[in-house]
Amino acid sequence: MSKICQITGKRAMVGNNVSHSKRRTKRKFNVNLFTKKFYWVEQDCWVSLNISAAGLRTINKLGLDAAIKMAAEKGYLNA
Repeated sequence: MSKICQITGKRAMVGNNVSHSKRRTKRKFNVNLFTKKFYWVEQDCWVSLNISAAGLRTINKLGLDAAIKMAAEKGYLNA
């Protein structure tokens, strides 16, 4: 399972840990990602998506069908 949101396309970012002495070491900022099952009414089936918290808010706002179509147009989802 790759750490990429299937709705928003969010992925891990790279940054720095900064110590008290301002010494910088590389670190990774991971996405708040989880697997969730949704019932897709238009297709009459269950779909399992790896989505971020922002992706879940997008689905709540637009609806599952519109969010999946938008993600497929942008290339985040192969559906």
